[in-house]
Amino acid sequence: MEPKSLLLVAIGGACGAVARYAISEWVPSEFPWSTLLVNLLGSFLLGVLVSMGIANEQVTPEMLLLIGTGALGAFTTMSTFSLDVIQLIDSGEHVPAFSYMLANFIFCPVAAFIGWRYIPILLG
Repeated sequence: MEPKSLLLVAIGGACGAVARYAISEWVPSEFPWSTLLVNLLGSFLLGVLVSMGIANEQVTPEMLLLIGTGALGAFTTMSTFSLDVIQLIDSGEHVPAFSYMLANFIFCPVAAFIGWRYIPILLG
């Protein structure tokens, strides 16, 4: 591992973690809307980023490390998603827990696909 790569991931990760925290404070709720929002947005943005890197070579490997691995890796969260599901189930909220799981499992890949497939076309 190169020190430059580690620094890019660390800087991106710090930015992504702060953005994640800000959204969780901005969208307080009994239902984990903030986690769903960051997972959807992060999936979409990673789809756009990787697609642009592959199709148009507009994204450098350094940008992928900084934004993709660092920022979006820290921004999205499987661990919080998992804890949210357990807490909903533990409090007897089975339908919201199941709905939340389905929303993450279905709509996050759909968001990534839209970002991957359609946004680069719109951008030219």
